[in-house]
Amino acid sequence: MADPEAAHARATDAQPRGATLPESVTPAAERCTVPTLIHEFDYHVDVGGVADVGTGPYGHRMIAAGSGGKVVGDRLTGTIAPSAGGDWLLLGQDGYGRLDVRNTVLTADGACVYIQLHGLVELTPAVLAVFAGGAVPTDFGGQYFVTTPRLETGDERYAWVNRVLFVAEARILPGPCIDYRVFRVG
Repeated sequence: MADPEAAHARATDAQPRGATLPESVTPAAERCTVPTLIHEFDYHVDVGGVADVGTGPYGHRMIAAGSGGKVVGDRLTGTIAPSAGGDWLLLGQDGYGRLDVRNTVLTADGACVYIQLHGLVELTPAVLAVFAGGAVPTDFGGQYFVTTPRLETGDERYAWVNRVLFVAEARILPGPCIDYRVFRVG
């Protein structure tokens, strides 16, 4: 944790000799507030066929087609276009998968919203079992499965998504399907 006194000393040391910080200037460490997370929507994706690219110079790559799904929230609700996205997964030797997920949300009122998630999924025995066809879903928090969704649209009704940072936690269900709980950073 940052030491406010040390930060103040560094800020003071950075001033020219003889200069002092005015009383109204508060060092950054003292002004820092912890962001809050506000639940924005739930995002469910059905995973279609998987193409196993194999192990290359960066790890074992798999590509899965998104075959549908839905988004449900107070401000954003719609369906996932079944042929307008996918999941590029890179399995690392460190026991984690690197995600690059892209989908298109067709909102209930006719807008089109692009969503891209980058993140990490811990390849626990439970996660691997679901990917292998197992019938037991994982739980939120049962493994490290965190993403940073980025949303984009040209529809003015949803322009707010262009100016918000999001984080999400996820879990894997038989099918396989992925459930994300998406939070905006406030």
